[in-house]
Parts: sequence; structure tokens; C-alpha cells
Amino acid sequence: MASAPVILPTDLAKRVIDPHAYAQWDGLLDAFDYIRETSPVAKVVPEIEGLFEPFWFISRYDDVMRISKDNATFLNNPKPVVFSFNQAIEFSRAATGSNMLVDSLVVFDAPIHPKYRKLTQEWFMPRNLKQIEGEIRALAHRTIDAMIDAGPQLDFVEQVAGPYPLRVVMQILGVPPEDEPRMQMLTQQLFGGQDKDLSGSGMDQMSPDQVVQLVAGAVKNFEDYFADMAEQRRANPTDDVASVIANAMVDGEPLPPRDMAGYYIIVATAGHDTTSASTAGAMQALAQDPEQFARLKADRSLLPGIVEEAIRWTSPVQHFMRTAAQDVEMGGQLIKAGDWMMINYVAANHDPAQFDDPRRFDASRSPNRHLAFGAGAHQCLGLHLARLEMRILFEVLLDRIEGIELAGEPSRATSTFVGGLKSLPVRITPA
Repeated sequence: MASAPVILPTDLAKRVIDPHAYAQWDGLLDAFDYIRETSPVAKVVPEIEGLFEPFWFISRYDDVMRISKDNATFLNNPKPVVFSFNQAIEFSRAATGSNMLVDSLVVFDAPIHPKYRKLTQEWFMPRNLKQIEGEIRALAHRTIDAMIDAGPQLDFVEQVAGPYPLRVVMQILGVPPEDEPRMQMLTQQLFGGQDKDLSGSGMDQMSPDQVVQLVAGAVKNFEDYFADMAEQRRANPTDDVASVIANAMVDGEPLPPRDMAGYYIIVATAGHDTTSASTAGAMQALAQDPEQFARLKADRSLLPGIVEEAIRWTSPVQHFMRTAAQDVEMGGQLIKAGDWMMINYVAANHDPAQFDDPRRFDASRSPNRHLAFGAGAHQCLGLHLARLEMRILFEVLLDRIEGIELAGEPSRATSTFVGGLKSLPVRITPA
């Protein structure tokens, strides 16, 4: 029998929704450990009435997996799929008629979602990606060349982890190199709007209204850019993903302009920002553990484990929201139809019931069924590309350097949604 709702204490509730808390990683994990142990399914309510809609915070691995795989009971619509303040939701509805400024694959439920996903799914499967492996390797070589030229001391995020995945995805999408800085800036404004360094806002603190204005401007810029690209690809199709999206037909009709824009934006942004975070996380772990670096350099068969563990350890996509389609019991709590829920991947991927000593970076961790890519119908479309990019980069990097160590304190992004290192000062020893 479900008991009365457990309300998360105010101090813990603040950590769940405060972007600054996500920049203080150990403290955040401490809070999530406590929540998971004491109230794994708990309601988060605002201190100020009307600030945001109350939601359930889900922190256990098994519960997050259950929700991720049951797309009939737990919907991506009709409420926002990313935590948002009411002010931001109202702004979005007024501007677009939707709960979110971007309607992309992560927003849609069946029957629309599988039809849209199918349009590019084959493009991102391993068999097709093999055809571009040589191009990715060439990009990796150029990136490591530039890193060594910039060394021996450098910021690994700025020099490698940021630009390399960006170049890979833009090449796949068909964005010319001269437009990559614009794509990077807009991505940081879209995902890093809560971080003064990434958004370029120059503000230490931004109100929800300021954040949403910043993001809205980035979305409009993206939409204008990709509308022009789609028009070009319809007139002159090529073999890139941009052409697939521009000429796609669903139920005999082309994609509506807003849906097409959302498709372009999710590929252009999620396709590199998350891989950047995982790549930086892997390098941080190796820089902090010279023995593990030496083992990897001597035995490349360890590389897939390094990649997988880095993705779990960093959990770049930190949460998604779901809406209950019917009454359901979970963790002794009654979640009612229409209730909003946060499935927190950081908490789930650090659940000791699933991962032994979860804060330890363990390249030999097996099994490693992490949830950083999600699960079920909404599992990340680009997971094979992310793994391939990271494996190739580290193959090239390990051939070119003898050692690496931290040269300063790493710093994390201030963000509740997509997070990771924004700075990783290192000192390299070239081979």
C-alpha cells in the first residue's frame, strides 16, 4: 500500500534543481546517496508557490531503468522533457505553442517518435559508421597534432574534448568548417545557458527569465541556419545527414518546419556536447591515475572499458523528465496519472546496488549497464558514434604521448541538464 507522499527536505530539493550544485560534483553525489538511501522516490515541491510544478525525484538505478523502458506508462509528453521553471514554460508556449522551445526526438512519444527516429537510425548504426571511420581518424590525428603543438601545458577541454566531437558531428551533418564556431557557441548557449563561462553572458547569476531569453535566441539562430541548409539540400541533395532530414517523408508528407528544425538541432548539439564531456572525463581519470594510463598504453584491449566507464562516470545527460500516463506505485509511493517525474541519470549511474564503489573510475568494470545513453525506445541515437569517436581519439592520443598529469583544478559546468568538465588543465609528455 502506497504511503503518504514523501516530500524532499528543502535543502536537498534545492540541490536537485540548482545548476550550481551540479558543478560541485562530490557534494552532489553525497546528496544523491542520501536521497537514494532514505527516500528514493520523493516529491520535490517549490519553496515559492508557482515557481515550478512539483515533481517526483527518482534516484535508484532499477526505478530509472523501469521508467526508461516503459514508454506507455511514462511519457515524454505532454509536459516538458527537461526540468523547467513555470516562467520558462509559459514563455515557450507563448513563443511556439509548445512546452519546449525545441521539439526534437526526445520530446515525441509513439506513434510519432519511432517514425522520426527511423529516418536516420540506419545512418548511425555501426555498419554505416565504418564507412566514415577513416575520416574520423584523420580528424583525430589533426586534433592531437594541434594538442601537441599547444603543449606541454594546455586545457584539454578547450584544445581536444570540445573541438574534436564538434568537428566529427558537423562533418556528418554537412556543416562547413567555417560555421563550426557558430555551432559551438549556439550549443553552449542552448545547454550551457546556466553557466556564465559557457553562455558568454558574463553574469554570475541569471534569473529563469534571463536563461530562457538566452536559450530562445540560440534556438532562433539555429532554426534560421538549418532552414537555409534544408532548402539547399532539397535543391542539391548530398550523402550527409542534413540531406536525409531535408528530404525525409513521414506518412507521405515532409517533416513540418518546426519538427525538421528540432531534428537538425538535436543532431547538431547532443551529437557533440555529450561526447565532449565523456572524453574530458576519461582524460581526467587517466591524468589522476598514472598506473591506469600506463596499463592502457601497454594494452589497447582495455580501451572499450575506458570509454564505457567514462560515459557512466560523467553521465553527461544528467536528467530527463517523464509524465505518468496512469497511476503507478514505485518505491512505496503512489505516482498519479499526470504527475511529473525526474529520472536522474547521475544518481542512477552512482547507485551502489548496481555499481560497486560507483565513484571509482574502473576501466575493468563488468558488467557496466549504465544509463548514460538512456534505455528503451528513447535510447541515444548516437551511442555507437560516441563510442567510435572516443575509441579512435584515444588510440591516436596514446600513440603520441608518453604521459599526462593534471596541471590545475578541473572545473565543471553549471547546468542541471547537460553537464561535464568545462576546463581540464593538463601537462602532457609527448612520445
